Amino acid sequence: MGTQTLKPLLILFVVCVIDVLGFGIIVPLIPYIGERYDASPAVITAILGTHALCQLIAAPVWGWLSDHRGRRPILMFSLAGACVSYAMLGFAPNIEWVFASRVLGGLMAGNISAAMAYASDISTPEDRAKSLGTVGAAIGIGFMLGPAIGGLLAGENLATASFVRPALAAMALSVFAIALVAFRLPESHTAEHRACAALEQTGRRSPLALVRRLPALRYVTLAALLVAIAQAIFESIFALWALARFGYGPRTVGLLMFGLAIVPVIMQGGLVRVFVPRFGEYKVAYAGITAFVIGMAIAATAPGIEVAIVGLVICGAGSGAFNPSGSALASKQAGGSNRGSVMGAYQSSSSLGRVIGPFLSGAVFARFGAGSPLLLGALIAAPAAIAIALSRRAAARADQ
Repeated sequence: MGTQTLKPLLILFVVCVIDVLGFGIIVPLIPYIGERYDASPAVITAILGTHALCQLIAAPVWGWLSDHRGRRPILMFSLAGACVSYAMLGFAPNIEWVFASRVLGGLMAGNISAAMAYASDISTPEDRAKSLGTVGAAIGIGFMLGPAIGGLLAGENLATASFVRPALAAMALSVFAIALVAFRLPESHTAEHRACAALEQTGRRSPLALVRRLPALRYVTLAALLVAIAQAIFESIFALWALARFGYGPRTVGLLMFGLAIVPVIMQGGLVRVFVPRFGEYKVAYAGITAFVIGMAIAATAPGIEVAIVGLVICGAGSGAFNPSGSALASKQAGGSNRGSVMGAYQSSSSLGRVIGPFLSGAVFARFGAGSPLLLGALIAAPAAIAIALSRRAAARADQ
């Protein structure tokens, strides 16, 4: 990877960290904000699910727009929208404003597809998994640090907690990210590139139509959906699982989440760069899914916290291996004219998983017990390996 690629990729990495960090600062506070306004758990869950649903709707739109308008304008506009959503949340006078802020925040969160398209633009096919792994690591770092920062800024006591301070911090981070994009990040999909791409249009404007048209992309997107559902099940039930199994409170759960988040960050930001050139995206994706499923099963049936942590570490390593590999496999099915649309559709599958997962986890937890959602996640993720195999076969047929 040349120095001309490394500098924009580094700036993109910082922008993605800042973008997700602002989101991470706010999200853990939403249940407490809901409590302050006497919202029921069902309403709070609906608010969280709506954010994921809006992201699902917006991701392919942002990807398509970035193909036609360039990556930089989309990144800046969506960051500005996120900034407004943080202000709405921090100064919300009632639960309706909280809900509205999450709708806007979800619509703006689709910009990750533009960031991944940018990373694909500036990398060669051989380096694409490395570049996408860098973006994935940035997302992981933002999710890892954000909740801790948000909790520290808000305070421990719900009666006196400040939700304005975290909102202002998230807003300031978004403004800084906009400045980075405006003054330091060159456009990767220039007007000349877009003009050339217009000559290569397939005639299908819908990203979902591209998924239907490209079998290899269809199957890798299905794999991403299954893994995303399993990840969302785990993330949404983790605190309740830790409380029911081991009696852990919020601080301990937060520290566990921080420590466990380091594993996929290391995998995506470092080890994937070693594994993919040696074994290829398909084998790394297989291994990631396998590790994820085994880790979830171990954690679900662990007799004690030590064994559970081992399982969760394996699970985190698996997701860290699969996510950039799956993104790279998806991007290889795209050309310069539709890369943003393809990546937007691919990211939509992950967003759909984040909508489905939480609604499954709570019901299964209540009906079958603490470990059952993790077992369900393992069962849902396992067929993703079959989808990857089908994607590989379809890609081989297309190359013949």
